[in-house]
Amino acid sequence: QVQLVESGGGSVQAGGSLRLSCAVSGDTSTTSLMGWFRQRPGKEREGVAGIYTSRGSTYYADSVKGRFTISRDNAKNTLYLQMNSLKPEDTAMYYCGASSRWFGTWATTDRYNYWGQGTQVTVSS
Repeated sequence: QVQLVESGGGSVQAGGSLRLSCAVSGDTSTTSLMGWFRQRPGKEREGVAGIYTSRGSTYYADSVKGRFTISRDNAKNTLYLQMNSLKPEDTAMYYCGASSRWFGTWATTDRYNYWGQGTQVTVSS
């Protein structure tokens, strides 16, 4: 089992920045992929950024490329999402996910079998 706990959400004005953290614990020996997703009211959960744990390759949704950066600190067992130049449309609940499955892409929601409880990000104009 893998446990994920997000933190760092909050309210910020458009153009501002936030850094989300996801503390990872438990048996991560089989997880190959970690990612950040978000869910807006009435919308499906969507992939924001993903990182493959073995090779460190990163992937981003087109809507956040150039503004968001996913990274991980293995020594601290923590996944991060640095969010810059935030826009009102970035307002959502943000979730950290971990996957030990091998189908789909980094953005395939069903590929992730572990989720955190989420942290709210609100961007005002």
